[in-house]
Amino acid sequence: MRAKCRSTSTATSPRSIQWVDRRAFLKSAAGLAVTVLGIDKTSAPAWGASEAEAAEADVVVSTEWLAENLRAPRQRILDCSWYLPALKRDARAEYRARHVPGAVFFDIDEISDRTGLGAHLLPAAEVFAEKVGKLGIDNQTRVVVYDNNYVSARVWWTFRVFGYDNVVVLDGNLNTWLAEGRPVEAGEVAITPRNFVARKRPELVADWREVLDNITSQKAQLVDARTAGIYLGELPTGYPGIRAGHVPGSINLPWRTIKDAQTGQFLSIEALRERFRSAGVDIDKPVIAMCGSGVVAPILAMSLHRLGRSNWKVYDGSWYEWAQLPDVPKVWTEKE
Repeated sequence: MRAKCRSTSTATSPRSIQWVDRRAFLKSAAGLAVTVLGIDKTSAPAWGASEAEAAEADVVVSTEWLAENLRAPRQRILDCSWYLPALKRDARAEYRARHVPGAVFFDIDEISDRTGLGAHLLPAAEVFAEKVGKLGIDNQTRVVVYDNNYVSARVWWTFRVFGYDNVVVLDGNLNTWLAEGRPVEAGEVAITPRNFVARKRPELVADWREVLDNITSQKAQLVDARTAGIYLGELPTGYPGIRAGHVPGSINLPWRTIKDAQTGQFLSIEALRERFRSAGVDIDKPVIAMCGSGVVAPILAMSLHRLGRSNWKVYDGSWYEWAQLPDVPKVWTEKE
């Protein structure tokens, strides 16, 4: 596979475009990143990378790695824990009581657009830039994300949407960190604000109109990451006033099955490939990932990225928005 790169020549004719070996280009770019920016192989792999390249530069890091890099310079650790409203738990209070040393709290509800039908839609680029700048993040900061349930991939995806790739996710989350007896601290962390520049990548986001059109066009596979019980209506959505159901033609691939049931860690690259295959999802064809409110769908997106695929989007509003739209088809699975 080759990538097209422009020559450094000032000529602008078609002949000034040179073809280079893609793998060599990626390696040279990675070397430049290490030398100039101090970004090591924990940075996210290039878009459309092969599976081998994705595995080599995984976006998932271990607790051992974080323990060794806990006080690394130009790094910000984010605790992005969050709960469904029906659970009535206070994630910020739990953060204040106990968190990984140096971590600051990333509130997915605060750093969102609450004006539409979605539960926590992506904010405007300038709002995101302001909010993460106040968390001490600039465009040279390595961001390490963790939570105590299933939110980290949402934050990983959000940064990517706003043009920033130097983000990694802690495997096993806070639960594994605690089980291994690793250090924690309480209270707030002093933050020096920094300047972050956000540039939105709209190609990573699907809206309800695209999902509606896709029901007929079938250009992409619509994959729902909610648990089977919620998808099938056997359990409530967890959002008061939102009735259970799903979009016609969607495929259910529960987010929990992307992780090891015993350890809570993400599946290996090989196991991921098999998991998508067994669910009836062709990873070589476009995917629109959705869920209840856009929180766990990015787990599927991040998994596809780890498999070296870039032909995916996340439906940000997801079922929370879709269920409230008046004139779109729905498969209701919960009685009124």
